[in-house]
Amino acid sequence: MHLDALLWLFLPVFVAGGSALLSFYIMQAKLEVAISKERESLAEARATISSQKITMEERIRATEEAVKRAALDEFLKDFRVDERSYVRETKSLASAKRSMVMQERLFFRNIPLSNWVEHEMVVEEGSNLNRLQEQASIFTAAALPAGEGRLPISKLLDDATPVRPPAPRSNTLIAAHAVFGAQ
Repeated sequence: MHLDALLWLFLPVFVAGGSALLSFYIMQAKLEVAISKERESLAEARATISSQKITMEERIRATEEAVKRAALDEFLKDFRVDERSYVRETKSLASAKRSMVMQERLFFRNIPLSNWVEHEMVVEEGSNLNRLQEQASIFTAAALPAGEGRLPISKLLDDATPVRPPAPRSNTLIAAHAVFGAQ
């Protein structure tokens, strides 16, 4: 009888211990499932945050480039070139020379950045154009009528009166009218 009493005494303790172990393992499994779900949601949140961070960095870079480009365009709009042109006649005892002179100057807003830069194109040169043509031509004077070997611009400039250099103008059409408009 002694053994039956011990068995009835330890049986509830043994069942309680087994139930405790069983509930411990079940709770442990539930906690692992909950932790894995939390880790999954945390990984999704980190992926979303990292993609948004990359997108934000790209947007910031694109915005900075656009602002730099706009600032450079705005800066370059303030640069301009003024042009003026006139006819220059140089006469001496031995020769005469007629040339077209174009002058340019670079401005930043209203501040000149350079001096006038001249480009001179010789239109006519020589003391007597007929004699110059005869000397330079390989054909005889009878083959070509006098004056036909000249450039059309030199014929136009014969009719034009010489003009002194005008005040600086920013429009080339106005300067060209000053040179060729006085016909």
